[in-house]
Amino acid sequence: MKFKHIISLFAGILILSSCHGDLDIKQKSGITASSMWEDENDAESAMYGLYNKFRSTFSTNYIYWGEYRTGLWGEGMTTQTARDQVYQNEIGPDHAQTNWGDIYTTINNANLIIKYTPNISFSSEDNKNKVLANAYYVRAFCYYWIGRIWGDAPVLTEGFESDQQEGLFPTKDSADKVFGQVGNDVETALSLMPESVSDRNLASKGAINMLKADYNLWLYKVRNGGQIALDAANVAVTAVLSNNLYELEDNYADIFENEQGKEIIFAWSYIKDEYTGGYPSDYLVPSQYVSDDAIENPVKVGSHQQWCFYTEEYKAILSEVISDQRTKVSFETYFDEPKNATFQWINKFAGEWTNGTRVFDSDIIVYRYADALLFDAEIKLAKQDLFGALASLNKIAERAYGVKSYYNAGLSIFTLEEGILNERLKEFAAEGKLWWDYIRFGVAFEKNPYLKGRENELNVLLWPVSSTSINKNPNITQTPGYDK
Repeated sequence: MKFKHIISLFAGILILSSCHGDLDIKQKSGITASSMWEDENDAESAMYGLYNKFRSTFSTNYIYWGEYRTGLWGEGMTTQTARDQVYQNEIGPDHAQTNWGDIYTTINNANLIIKYTPNISFSSEDNKNKVLANAYYVRAFCYYWIGRIWGDAPVLTEGFESDQQEGLFPTKDSADKVFGQVGNDVETALSLMPESVSDRNLASKGAINMLKADYNLWLYKVRNGGQIALDAANVAVTAVLSNNLYELEDNYADIFENEQGKEIIFAWSYIKDEYTGGYPSDYLVPSQYVSDDAIENPVKVGSHQQWCFYTEEYKAILSEVISDQRTKVSFETYFDEPKNATFQWINKFAGEWTNGTRVFDSDIIVYRYADALLFDAEIKLAKQDLFGALASLNKIAERAYGVKSYYNAGLSIFTLEEGILNERLKEFAAEGKLWWDYIRFGVAFEKNPYLKGRENELNVLLWPVSSTSINKNPNITQTPGYDK
């Protein structure tokens, strides 16, 4: 990984230390405007520190919040009650992933950058704007996830630096205000980000436009955002598709082997041992179970239990077309004859096996060009442009199956929509997106066996707020429906 990510570890330590208040916003009490925010290097260090916390916040939560509730996941070689609760959509307020402390700490770090950076002298205005745009991008991303996970939640835009400040015990704002903040921050980030920036592990015009498309498509399909939201999503995704920095890899496996490749628009770049692997460590096979000759040849192994894996039904979807080059990347099966055992694992984000140790240094991809194409197909379908939707969908299908015009012209809107969702299930397995797809396509209660018949349960698609947060702050109320 790049040297700047090593720097980010230290920058994160500078900004974060003790914790206080409901939102678990952490500060080092000795940090003040005069000692921390003096020059361009301070602001850039704070930006890399922000990304350190950003990666940490989502390293495990990303899959819990973004995919485990689909019903497509279940136990691996063993199981855990806390995981089953999420797979089966029986989540209580004491579950670890209900705690929003880390995501609000990330927001607070962004708020401090937004507060102090404008008053710092930079060698160029572009450098200053890049730092600010990244802070707005991260804050927008975090509030977008907060709005989808919890709905109503505090919207904080002022940085906390002391446990004596006012506002440490906020009340919830409406989900409308949360999503409104996302839109404001996305537009500000876009206006600030220099055209020349092409980073894939920080924000760029491409990354911000992907978030804008994602957000506005959600507004249109889930929150009655209307034609304005659909048009905004279309403008954003068109900007990405017309950017010659990005295109599909010819070989699907290359996406995950060439971490800064042409398909990547935004990814979290991890370094050795950072966050002990995050969620990808949980679906590899324990090395002690596997014959020595089979370790990495072909079985990808880890150091702890395989806590989770796809359901049989999902594996059938992933492998339903023999020619689909995505299947082997999404999961692989091997019969270990000396052990008389069959093992399965996922080849995405597995890092490297070095000197008998799994090194989890794979980037976790958040947005890639395939996202843009499938967003484009979804947007065009909503605009009744069936020809355009089919064209974008077939670009994904052609790479997967090696067949031009895999989906035939003349398909109905319903069949095209099914095709787009089906390709998303195959394209983005284990990439933390599919729960949001289920909600956006309106199929969560249909596709997930644990949600069937529960349509009338209040806020069942949201998460409860952790008991810890409520106990620390009497102003925070439980998500309605979980307050019984």
